[in-house]
Amino acid sequence: MSKKNVAEHEEVNIVKEIIGFVVYVAFVIFAVWVIITFVGQRTVVDGESMCNTLQDGDNLWVNKIGYRLHDIERFDIVVFPVENGDYYIKRVIGLPGETVRIDDEGNIYINDKILEENYGRETIDIYSIGRAGEDVKLGEDEYFVMGDNRNESLDSRYEEVGNIEKSRIEGKAVFRLWPLSKFGTIKNGNATED
Repeated sequence: MSKKNVAEHEEVNIVKEIIGFVVYVAFVIFAVWVIITFVGQRTVVDGESMCNTLQDGDNLWVNKIGYRLHDIERFDIVVFPVENGDYYIKRVIGLPGETVRIDDEGNIYINDKILEENYGRETIDIYSIGRAGEDVKLGEDEYFVMGDNRNESLDSRYEEVGNIEKSRIEGKAVFRLWPLSKFGTIKNGNATED
C-alpha cells in the first residue's frame, strides 16, 4: 500500500471512530432521557413539611413507572409539580371518589370514618385545617395529599395546592439515597401495620 493509501485509510478510520463516539454519546443521552422521563429520577427534599419521615436535604429515588402500572395507594409518598415550577413531596391521604374532612380536634375523616394513621408528626391545630374543615369531595382522578409535619405543610388543605389530579403526579418516592445513615426504602403503605 502506498503512503497515500495508508493516509487515506487512517483518515477513514479516524472518521469512523469519531462517528462511533458521537453515536455512543447520543445513545447514552437518549438512554438517560428515557430513564429520567419514564422510569425514575433522583430528587432532593426541600423543606420540613415531611418531617419526621423525610428531612430537608434527603436525596430520594422517585419511581415514575410503578404508579403507571399500579394504583396509587393511601399513604404513598408522591411527587408532583406546582404552578411555580417547584415539586412537592407529600403523603396521599384521600383517594379518588372519597370525601375528606378534618374536625376541630385535628382528626382526619375519610367518608365520615376517622382515619387510623400514625404518620402525622403532631395533632393538626385548628389554624391548619384549611378548606378541609368542611367536606372536600375528590373527583374520579383526584387525590388529597398532606405533609407529615401537618402544621408546617402547604398541601391539599389549602387552595394554593388543592386536590391533585393523577396526571400531575410524577411518581412515588420509594428509596432514600442520602444521607447514608438512612439509606434504604421509604415507609409507604398502611401506617397501622408494623
